Amino acid sequence: MESLNRTGILSRATIAGLVAGDPPLVEQYQDLERQLQPNGFDITVRSISTYPRSSGPGSIGLSDDDRALPESAEIPFGPDRWMHLKPGAYLITFNETVHLPRHIMALARPRSSLLRAGVSIHTAVWDAGYSGRSQALMTVHHPQGFRIQQDARIAQLVFMYLDAEDLEGYRGRYQNENQ
Repeated sequence: MESLNRTGILSRATIAGLVAGDPPLVEQYQDLERQLQPNGFDITVRSISTYPRSSGPGSIGLSDDDRALPESAEIPFGPDRWMHLKPGAYLITFNETVHLPRHIMALARPRSSLLRAGVSIHTAVWDAGYSGRSQALMTVHHPQGFRIQQDARIAQLVFMYLDAEDLEGYRGRYQNENQ
């Protein structure tokens, strides 16, 4: 493994350079200037799904064969591109497709406005080498619910250098998802 001698969080300028690369770090974004942040890249909501009561539970076991995802059903946005969500759990799909090189990983954090409105977003680690349009869990905690517009910026990806390039990169079942 080659040591890269790079450390830390990627800056706006570094992210912008990688977005302009081939393959781009992030593509299918809505507005580059608005989404580029000093310490990351804002990602936007493409679609929102719910977990119908009729769907079975998800499961995870010791092997990949013991993993099952529950069914979800997309909720359509209104003609004005807004929707009102009741308290509960929702599966969100982002607009942006991310292509992480084997020496960069990412974490996504909710925008502070969501937290202040009683809404949380939960994501997993975005491993070096991952490519795809990811999903996350959004939980509406506020008893009156939450209104959201399609394409709204809801989370920020923070990119970090690895101390060395991973030889294989991500090879899991979600590689190239939702593209």
